[in-house]
Formats: sequence, C-alpha cells, structure tokens
Amino acid sequence: MEWIAWIVASLFFVVAFIGLIYPVIPSVLFIIGGFLLYGLIDTFSSMGWLFWTIQLLFTILLFGADTIANLFGIKRFGGSNAGGWGSTIGLLIGPFVIPVAGILIGPFLGAVFAELLITRAGFKQAFRSGIGSLIGFLTSVVVKGIVMIVMIGIFIFFVT
Repeated sequence: MEWIAWIVASLFFVVAFIGLIYPVIPSVLFIIGGFLLYGLIDTFSSMGWLFWTIQLLFTILLFGADTIANLFGIKRFGGSNAGGWGSTIGLLIGPFVIPVAGILIGPFLGAVFAELLITRAGFKQAFRSGIGSLIGFLTSVVVKGIVMIVMIGIFIFFVT
C-alpha cells in the first residue's frame, strides 16, 4: 500500500508545481492534499503535531507570497494599488486568453491598463508598473517553488 500512497502523493505534488504556472490551480492545497492522501492510504503515524505545525506555517507563507511579491514589485516600480489589482486580474485571465504566454503577458497588461484607466498615470509610469508586476510575479514563482520543495522535503523526512 505504501507505494500507492507515494504515487498518489507524487501526482498531487506534480499538479501543485503546474499551479506555479497556472495560478488558478491552488498549489498549496494540492501539496496538503498529497500529504493527507498519503496519510489516508498509508498511515498518519509519522506525521505528528510537529509536522503539521511546520506545514501550516509554510502554507500561510505560500498564501501570502503571491500577493506580497506582486504588490512589492509594483510599489517598487512606482505603481499603485490599482496596478496590483489589475495585475492580479490579468494573472487569472491571461493564461486562458493567451495560452502559455498569457501567464507573463496577463499580469503585465493588467497592471498597465489599471494604471492608465484608474489612476490616469502616464504611459511611462503605467509601463513601469507593468514591469514591476512581472518581476513580482516571477519572484513569487521562484519563492513558492522553493517553499514547495522544502515542504515536500520535510514530508519525505518525516515519513521515511
């Protein structure tokens, strides 16, 4: 049964990493889902309170990473909250409108259009906000990927 648990958990982890590229897939929920399914199929005995406390802290970090990195990137480049909201909307819509490239183009255009339409910023400032959004998004992908690898590493440490 243990190998079935590993296969199921691994599939959930793969989907979680796909969620780094397609943000509509809640990566952290798939990571936690992999842990839970492993425990249901094999056993929860090796995953005690320390394991779940550590994973809870990392889960909170992952939920905040997107928003914080995106807003930091936009603010660092002189953008406003409107640019942050535009970027978030572009991040959710972009991959569906423009497959593959939409993940990068969506947040950029969302931030630019929001700055132009809502704050009436000039094109140069709106463009800078879009660049900040793009840098923030890419930074969050890297940070989330590292945190997810650490979470899976902790999981492996506890269950083996």
